[in-house]
Amino acid sequence: MKKKIILVAAAVLAFSVLAACGKAEDKKSAGGNNHAGHAASSGQENAVKPGGNEKTEAKNMEHGDGHGGHGADAAPATKELNVLYAFPAGAAKANEDTEFTIRVTDKNGKPVDKYEVNHEKLLHLIIVNHDLSFFNHIHPEFKGDGTFTVNTSFPAGGEYKVFADFIPTGGANTTLSEWVKVEGKEGKHAAIAVDAKLVKEVDGKEIELIMSAAKPKEDVTLTFNIRDAKTKKGIDSLQPYLGAVGHVVILSEDANQYLHVHPIDEKATGPDAKFATSFPQSGTYRIWGQFQQGGEVFTVPFVVNVK
Repeated sequence: MKKKIILVAAAVLAFSVLAACGKAEDKKSAGGNNHAGHAASSGQENAVKPGGNEKTEAKNMEHGDGHGGHGADAAPATKELNVLYAFPAGAAKANEDTEFTIRVTDKNGKPVDKYEVNHEKLLHLIIVNHDLSFFNHIHPEFKGDGTFTVNTSFPAGGEYKVFADFIPTGGANTTLSEWVKVEGKEGKHAAIAVDAKLVKEVDGKEIELIMSAAKPKEDVTLTFNIRDAKTKKGIDSLQPYLGAVGHVVILSEDANQYLHVHPIDEKATGPDAKFATSFPQSGTYRIWGQFQQGGEVFTVPFVVNVK
């Protein structure tokens, strides 16, 4: 992390699970989170940091009409995949556009070049900071030779955890994560506080999160009720976003537990969007729900306690 340019070889914690991931660039969010990303040309990495990723448990869950799992016999040994994260032009600096590359290789260093289209994208990249106040979900462009690239920016200096979420052809849902360093003045990190009321307002919409349960290792249905903030009338005109009515990302407070969840009914249009999942252990979790209406994507975050 002390080198100016971050290039991380991250060991995989990958799971063959119920389903696939998916998602999107976001435009508006409660809590001031910024979501943006644009495709960029690839470049050569100019520094290397060997090492493995932290013990992040990753689960991708999907229901309804989504993609199912892939045959184990044909699946690559995802535990032997590696990812290299890099800023080819030099160290990333806060509030400056920078090219970010993700290169996926097998145990022999051979690039992985074939991927399943997963909710309209080959790879979904999620970026968060330490206190989870910053959340970015973007889609790097595949350039060949196992390499994806994207232009993005970071709001402050410090460490950010990045999650590359993809499915190698014939393989299982795979998530590779690592912390990367960004130069610049670090922002203040506040303690993650559990929401006293699970109701948020975003872009003229009032979103209420209803949880059927809040215990670890138990099935839970997350219901997002979306209504007009002024009239309180339910919104039933949600548009498909990357092939589904909405998407949910969940991270534990320490960013070591990662869940990517898709709706029970992908074709729903609101006002309710329901997701089925389970929390792997007790603790505080931040939940981001992502939806689209009128061509605009909006993201709403909640913080819950599971015990």
